Amino acid sequence: MDIGEITALFNGGLIQTLLLVAPVLIVGTVVGLIVSILQATTQIQDQTLSFVPKIVAIFAALILFGPWMFQTIKQYTVHIFNLIPQMVK
Repeated sequence: MDIGEITALFNGGLIQTLLLVAPVLIVGTVVGLIVSILQATTQIQDQTLSFVPKIVAIFAALILFGPWMFQTIKQYTVHIFNLIPQMVK
């Protein structure tokens, strides 16, 4: 196994990681932005008001995107395990 194949595996792993965390990060960011705008317009500066909706939204995103995330990581893991015979040559 040469450096190009190792780099390709590392690159694939980083792309898979970004694909898996993107939905949760986007949901958390959007909810945080909406709550911040609401707090700024109403002048309510309570810390729990910004924290609780983000946690609920992130858990909802994990429940919603969880099966897709699991399927994606499972496919990538199977792909890596199928490459093991080529790696040991």
